[in-house]
Amino acid sequence: MVGLMGRVTGTIGPGLVGEVIVRVRGGAEHFLAHPASATDRIETGTVVMVIEYLPPRTVYVAAAYDS
Repeated sequence: MVGLMGRVTGTIGPGLVGEVIVRVRGGAEHFLAHPASATDRIETGTVVMVIEYLPPRTVYVAAAYDS
C-alpha cells in the first residue's frame, strides 16, 4: 500500500476523516484517510500518495503533486 497513488473522494483535513480510492489488488478500493501532516487540507479530486497504511482500511496520505 505504501507508495501507491490514489484520488481523494472525500475532503481530508485537520479534524476530518476523509476518503480516498486506490487501485490495489486488481481493482479499486476505498479507504478512510488522514493527512500525513496534521495541518494539511486535501480537497476532493486531488491525487495523493499513501505514506502509511493501518490495516484494514485506514491510510495516511500526502498530495502527490504541488499545486
